[in-house]
Amino acid sequence: MFSSSRAVALLLGISISFVTVAFLTLFEEVPLLALIVAGLISFSIAYLTIYLTYRYFIFDEIKRINQLLEKITDEDLSFSIEEVDSPNNPFKKLSKEISRYAKLKEQEIKELKKMESYRKEFLADVSHELKTPLFAAQGFIHTLLDGAISDKNVRNRFLKKAGKSLSRLDKLVQDLLVISQMETGTIKMSYTHFNVYHLVNEVFDQLENKADKKSLKLRFGEDSQEDVYVHADKQKIFQVFLNLVLNAINYTKEEKSEIVVTIKEDNDLINIEVKDNGVGIPREDLYRIFERFYRVEKSRAKDRGGIGLGLAIVKHILEAHNKRIHVESQMGAGSSFTFSLDKGIKEEALQDEIIE
Repeated sequence: MFSSSRAVALLLGISISFVTVAFLTLFEEVPLLALIVAGLISFSIAYLTIYLTYRYFIFDEIKRINQLLEKITDEDLSFSIEEVDSPNNPFKKLSKEISRYAKLKEQEIKELKKMESYRKEFLADVSHELKTPLFAAQGFIHTLLDGAISDKNVRNRFLKKAGKSLSRLDKLVQDLLVISQMETGTIKMSYTHFNVYHLVNEVFDQLENKADKKSLKLRFGEDSQEDVYVHADKQKIFQVFLNLVLNAINYTKEEKSEIVVTIKEDNDLINIEVKDNGVGIPREDLYRIFERFYRVEKSRAKDRGGIGLGLAIVKHILEAHNKRIHVESQMGAGSSFTFSLDKGIKEEALQDEIIE
């Protein structure tokens, strides 16, 4: 009975009318007709006032809030704050807070679902990557144990293959460890001043054989500056260049292509570009290439030696330096990776070399 605004208004209207008439009966000169009229008027005014107040300012708004709560309970969060934002709503603040809470929960649910999907994908990828070299090494060793060890040629060939598989497994574990430590912040950055041009030369020297096997040329851009110093973690930045250049080598198919590193000074920053004229990256893959284990060409990635962790490590290292890496690519024309590092001081670099 008391669950509607009409019932409450009727009860209170009758009560107010009764009190009004009872009060007027205390005066003997008030005629019966006046008492009836006064009772009807007081009832009408009280009923309409209470009904409208309860209906539009309380019951309807409580009903609206209940509907919002039901939507939240049913995980239906497809409403906006504007839907509950009435200028005459005494419960406006409460309604808006509930709506904001619902929107916040909606975002949290989306993030949790995204993280759950990412976790499943990551576990599947890491299981596959660990299983492949492990099973390969296991197969070679079991073959030797089954009798092939007596054949010197077979033994040496299989041991080399098993060693190669285990080396790949070790690199995968080390890369995963680096990413994990970077994400948790357990790796401490060791900042020094050093010549970044010389550092890239070291990377070229280390990868020269790989580039020669594919007839690729590693060189600096024509307008690169040699006497350029940066302030960063030298070992981590070496890994950045190593991964970027190795990635370019792996995904450059054509012979007599080139990989160009350009280093330019720009006020307090040193701008760096690693560019190749390889196969390029499809537009739909650009936003995902820095994810762990993500590979553009999954069917041929293993033939090219990639396991999908190099660019993820690059991203984390640069983020630890409070820098970001950007990529531009065109299918069939190659890719360009650019980032900046803080400018270093030559005198400090010479001092650091003496300490080392």
